[in-house]
Amino acid sequence: MKKTQKLRIFLERNGFRVSSRLAELLGMKVKSVRLFFIYASFTTIIGGFLLYLILAFWLKLKDLIYSKRTSVFDL
Repeated sequence: MKKTQKLRIFLERNGFRVSSRLAELLGMKVKSVRLFFIYASFTTIIGGFLLYLILAFWLKLKDLIYSKRTSVFDL
């Protein structure tokens, strides 16, 4: 058996137990816990991208407002 298949089987056996044990601990359905992890991962990816766009827009706006003036007569 290939090492990649052994790794995949190991991760499937032990990785999927995380959500089932967490659901058992919280008294929820396993499906709800897995959906929460999926939604949380999409939220963090989209949230990070939106934060990047907001900061880029803010820096661009700041550069437009506070441009460097070389002399007093540029006012």
